Amino acid sequence: MEIARHWRLQRHRYALVGEVCNHCGEKIFPARDVCPQCNAPAKTPFTFSGKGEVYSYSTCTIRRRGSSNSPRMWSPLVRLAEGPLVAAQLTDVEGEKIEIGMPVEMVTRRVRD
Repeated sequence: MEIARHWRLQRHRYALVGEVCNHCGEKIFPARDVCPQCNAPAKTPFTFSGKGEVYSYSTCTIRRRGSSNSPRMWSPLVRLAEGPLVAAQLTDVEGEKIEIGMPVEMVTRRVRD
């Protein structure tokens, strides 16, 4: 099997799959063996919707020697609709238009060939 196909078949790479605690109902991402809230076993898989809102963000500027073009990347913390915070990368939005509380949705894209 080719490497690219192998990675495409790894469901957890393209979905937000975590766990839900059987004791307190806490939704956990990434998956862990023990719930961080109540220390009970967390064994039930849970797929998050991928929808949430920007909780906080920072702007990263990539400086290249000898170039006046400095690309920017916005790195937010996103609070998922189900509760957990995840680190992400924003696309399809101008930096000046990013706001805390702004609704976002997970999209999986090819980064490079």
